[in-house]
Amino acid sequence: MTVDAHHHLWDLDVRDQDWIRGPALGPLRRNFTLADLEPQARAAGVDRTVLVQTVTVAQETPEFLALAAAHELIAGVVGWTDLTRPDIADELARLRALPGGSHLKGVRHQVQSEPDPGWLLRPDVRRGLAAVADAGLVYDLVVLPHQLSACTEAARALPRLTFVLDHLGKPPIASGDREPWAADLRALAALPNTVAKLSGLVTEAGPAARTPAGLRPYVDTALDAFGPGRLMAGSDWPVCTLAMPYAEVHALNRELTAGLGEAERAAVFETTATRVYDL
Repeated sequence: MTVDAHHHLWDLDVRDQDWIRGPALGPLRRNFTLADLEPQARAAGVDRTVLVQTVTVAQETPEFLALAAAHELIAGVVGWTDLTRPDIADELARLRALPGGSHLKGVRHQVQSEPDPGWLLRPDVRRGLAAVADAGLVYDLVVLPHQLSACTEAARALPRLTFVLDHLGKPPIASGDREPWAADLRALAALPNTVAKLSGLVTEAGPAARTPAGLRPYVDTALDAFGPGRLMAGSDWPVCTLAMPYAEVHALNRELTAGLGEAERAAVFETTATRVYDL
């Protein structure tokens, strides 16, 4: 089997995606539904997916859970809820009790948009993260490179919680720089309760770097730091379509991992995601 460990869906007739602003993101200002994704996923050999939140709106997660309950392609959901709410444990239990609630596998917040670089370390956030761990869920990190050190501190402080780094922490591929991103990535990977996704890289790269040669230094750094057993591949569809189509992203990920052994490739494309998200 092949798992797409990271994709999104949205329907602008249901709600706005307020982050889609400006001409560069203009191609994303339309509906991207499961009916659009499913034939592309099947054609790429993808059997199961993990659907990830896009907006900090409470209604989105129940909708995603219901969608997962109705469609076998979606094996897991990473939803959103306010980690700082006093009744966070009760809210997570409520979500798990909803139709499709068993598909809730993790929680994510748009930390990359938080002006406080230490947002993850705030006492109220840390309390919420502990509740995520108590609920048996994982926490996806969507952060920028300068926030990686706070991710490491949070993961060290909460060893019971698995932290999943989305998009390798958005390395500065377009500029060709690797430091301090690589050092901060290695510090995070040194903690056993951390995992990372080979996802979102094509949109961090400029047109000239959207090639195996351009991406390989960053992927190889992640492979060396985490190992295949703590890496998982995801498309980041439909955001990836700003750079290349769905099938090409999967083909690129496979080319970038072509030097791995059979079991190692199986980890990146299936077993890591299956284990971490309990699919």
